[in-house]
Amino acid sequence: MFRSLKIRNYRMFAAGGTVSNVGTWLQRTAQDWLVLDLTHGSAAALGTATALQFLPMLLFGMFGGVLADRYPKRPILIAAQSLMAVLALSIGVLTMTGTAQVWHVYVMAFLLGLISCVEVPTRQAFVVEMVGRRDLPNAIALNSSIFNLARVVGPAIAGVLIYLLGGTGPLFLINALTFGGVISSLIFMRKSELNPAEPVPRAKGQLREGLKYVIRHEELLMPVLLIGFVSMFSQAFSMSIALMAREVFQAGASSFGLASSMFAVGALGGALLAARRARPTKKVLFAGALGFGLFQILTGLAPFYPLYLALLVPTGIALITINTAANAGVQLATSPEMRGRVMGIYMLVFTGGAPLGASLVGWLSELGGPRMGVILSGVLVLAGTGLAVLLTRLIGRRVARRPALAMA
Repeated sequence: MFRSLKIRNYRMFAAGGTVSNVGTWLQRTAQDWLVLDLTHGSAAALGTATALQFLPMLLFGMFGGVLADRYPKRPILIAAQSLMAVLALSIGVLTMTGTAQVWHVYVMAFLLGLISCVEVPTRQAFVVEMVGRRDLPNAIALNSSIFNLARVVGPAIAGVLIYLLGGTGPLFLINALTFGGVISSLIFMRKSELNPAEPVPRAKGQLREGLKYVIRHEELLMPVLLIGFVSMFSQAFSMSIALMAREVFQAGASSFGLASSMFAVGALGGALLAARRARPTKKVLFAGALGFGLFQILTGLAPFYPLYLALLVPTGIALITINTAANAGVQLATSPEMRGRVMGIYMLVFTGGAPLGASLVGWLSELGGPRMGVILSGVLVLAGTGLAVLLTRLIGRRVARRPALAMA
């Protein structure tokens, strides 16, 4: 289950990432709570903040993948992490001095998303350079475990700190400090033990080449389409947890943190289960997608807060199952010189649909209440799973006909 940790560079990266991810979840919780405080509980404002954070990936995500193929990945990651630390420090100072306004949060969210356009596909493609193809599925699952362990700890600590410190400002400052962990791990890695892909020379049509590569390979197209439909609503699920906790069950900051942690407990369990699998399969992929849609519907129907908390656990398991299976499957099926661009496309669909999903969930929650927003999200995930299968078959048939038509 933990075999990738035997590799020194990955072990350092994982340790630094653990510290940084805890800080990230402190900030995510603080950001949601700050928006609700500044707007007196507006679901639409919370949806706007979430949408702005993911909008840049929709606009520029594939260009980030091109940069990841063109340049060494480690320096890109160091620069990106440093810029994120500066943003966290800035919003922390504004909040601590009492001058923060909701538009400040909007700007910070958009800039974070802009940096993520380059940082996320680069980081995803960098994993195989540390561990190699053999241990890649295990490393991806362990990354998810680390992320979701932080998701368990971070919101719970955030809820307590917001209560004890009387506000969200200190949490942004703490997050700024935690970036030091991952930056240090990147700086002190042994270059001789990395297996970097050869940088791809600058040329015209590289973005189009990446798109054609995905379309022509069904083993890439299926998980990319599926994760696109699922993540459109999964990225907004933390927002839904905040709305359900605060508006439906009238829970305070600490109870909201508990709800986020219960979801993350399930996600952590799903990631650890994924770490035991040698390779992802289509059955695992579809089980995760269908399970996430069904359990979303059940959480929206939960009549009591304890039952809602309990249902968040299998919801988290299902979501992380599809996320890890899709990520590992796509990377294993991609050639090294295309990995940055393919992961750019993957992360585009993974996060790019979030502005639409977050805005839609916020709007539905504003009109029909948070329960309606969560239930309809689950229904749309199930519909999207079926649509992904249909589109893959239709596109596959069309691509298969083209060589025959060219020969004729």
